[in-house]
Amino acid sequence: NERLRALNDMMGGVLEVKKEDILKMDIPPPSFISKPEHVWNDEEKKIFREHEKKVKELNEEKENYRRALENELEKLEASIQETTKKFDETVCKLSERKVKSEMVIYQEELKIVNLVYALLLDEELDAREAGLHNFLMKKEKEKVSYHLECCSWETCNIYNINLEHGFTKEFAGVPPDLLEELFQLYKHRPKTTMTEMLLDTAGLYGDCSGSAEDYKRALGLLMKAMDELDSPEHMPNGLDLSIWEHFCLARRSKMESEELVKWKALTLAEMEAFLQRRMDDNEKIKSEIEDIFQELTWLKEEKIKLRLNLTVQFLLKQGQVELESTEIPDYTDAILINKAVIEELNCSIMAQAEKKIASMVEYKDFSKGIFQLEWEHKKMRMQIEDLKQKARDIATLPISKDRQLFLTVLNYDSRIAHRISVMEQSLGIMDELHKKNVKNRQKRIKELEKCISLKEQENYELSLELKETLVSVSERRHLFEAADTQHVSEKIAKQRYREILKRKHLRGLVKKQEEQFEILQAEAE
Repeated sequence: NERLRALNDMMGGVLEVKKEDILKMDIPPPSFISKPEHVWNDEEKKIFREHEKKVKELNEEKENYRRALENELEKLEASIQETTKKFDETVCKLSERKVKSEMVIYQEELKIVNLVYALLLDEELDAREAGLHNFLMKKEKEKVSYHLECCSWETCNIYNINLEHGFTKEFAGVPPDLLEELFQLYKHRPKTTMTEMLLDTAGLYGDCSGSAEDYKRALGLLMKAMDELDSPEHMPNGLDLSIWEHFCLARRSKMESEELVKWKALTLAEMEAFLQRRMDDNEKIKSEIEDIFQELTWLKEEKIKLRLNLTVQFLLKQGQVELESTEIPDYTDAILINKAVIEELNCSIMAQAEKKIASMVEYKDFSKGIFQLEWEHKKMRMQIEDLKQKARDIATLPISKDRQLFLTVLNYDSRIAHRISVMEQSLGIMDELHKKNVKNRQKRIKELEKCISLKEQENYELSLELKETLVSVSERRHLFEAADTQHVSEKIAKQRYREILKRKHLRGLVKKQEEQFEILQAEAE
C-alpha cells in the first residue's frame, strides 16, 4: 500500500504531528561521533556544535514543556480538590437537610400517634361511660320501690280472753249442768280446720287475689263443717232451741275471728320473709350502683386529666440537656410553665443577687476600713512605745570621759592630737616586740620539727622490731596452740571468734561515732 508506506516513511504514521510527539523524538548523533575528536575536521566540528546546540534546545523545550505540564497538573489537582470540596459540602448540606426533614417527619408522626392515642383513649372512656350508664338504668329499672302499707289490724285479744268469763256472762240464764256441756261444745272444733287448708294452699307473697280466694274457699269449707256441728242432733237435752241457735252463732263468729287472725298472721310472716329477700336484693343493687357511680367519677376524673394533662413535644438541641446519670428521669409530675414566668423569676433573682453583691461589697469596704483603722491605731501605739523608749534611753544614757572632755575642755582637738601621737609611738614599740616574738617562735618551731623527724625515725625502727616480735610471738602461739588438746583449741577458737566479732562490732561503733563526731563538728563549725 503506497499510501500507508508514504505515511509511515514521511510522517511517522500520523497525519497531525503533536508537540509532545516531537519532544519525544531524539536527535540522531552524527556518524563521525565514534571517531576520536582530534581526527575531526572543521566541518565535522561545526556539525557537532550544531548537534549539541539542537540537543540543548530540545532539552530546554522538554524542560519547559515538563514545567508547563506540571503547572497544568497542579491547576487540575487544585480544581479537582475544589470540586471535591464543593461536592462534599453539598452532600453534607443535603444530609443535614435530610436529617432535619426526617426529624420533622418523625415529630409529626409522633404528634399523629399521640393524637390517635388520645382519641382512642377518649373513645374507650366514652364507650365505658355509656355502658355504665346503660347498666345503671337497667339496675334502676330492676330496683323495686318498696312501699309497705301499714295494715291496721284489729287487735283481737282472742287468746287472752277469759273464755269462761265471757261465755258465762253471755249464757247466764242457762242451768249449770247445761252450761258446762255448752262450754265443752263451744271449745270443740271440726276435724279439718281452716288453718291446715291455708297452709296447704299458701304460696309466695305477691298474689294477693289468690290468697283471698283461698281464704274464702277455706272459710266456706269450715262453715260446712260447722253446719254439721250446728245440727240439732248435737244439742244437749233440755236446752231451748233459741239458746242453741244463739250458741251456734256465737261459736261461728268466734271461729271466724280466730281463723281470720291466724290467716293474717301467716300472711304477715310471708310478707316479712318476702320483704327481707327484697331488702337483701336492694342492698346488692345499691352496692352495685355505688360501684358504678365510683367508676363513673373515676372516668370523669380521667377525662378531665386527659383534657388538662396534654402531651407537648419539645425540640431540644443536642448538648443543651445535661443528665447526671444515664437513666432518663421521670417527667410524669412535670409542669409546663410559660417562658415569661421563668424570665420574670430570673430577673427578680438577678436583682436580688445584685442587691446581695452590693451589700457584700459595702460590708467588705466597711470591714476593710475597720482593719485599716485598727492598723493605724496599732502603728500609733508602737510609735508611742518607741518614743517612750527613746526618752528612757536619753534619760539613762551613760556619758564617757571623752564626751565629758569634749563637753568641758576648750582645746579638745589639740588634746586629741597629742593622745593620737602617744598612741602611735606605743604602737610602734609594740610592733617591734611582736616581730621579735615571731622570730623566736619560728626558731622554736624549726627545733620542734627536727625533734619530730628524729622521733618518727625512731618510731619506724620500733615498728620494724615490733613486727618481728609479733611474728615470733605468733609462731610460738601457733606451736602452743598445736600442743593443746582439741577441746582447749575449740574453746580458744570460740573465744578468739568472739573477740574478733567483738572487735568488729567495736570498730563499727567507733566508725559510727567518728562519723557522728565529724557531723557534729561540721555542724559546730
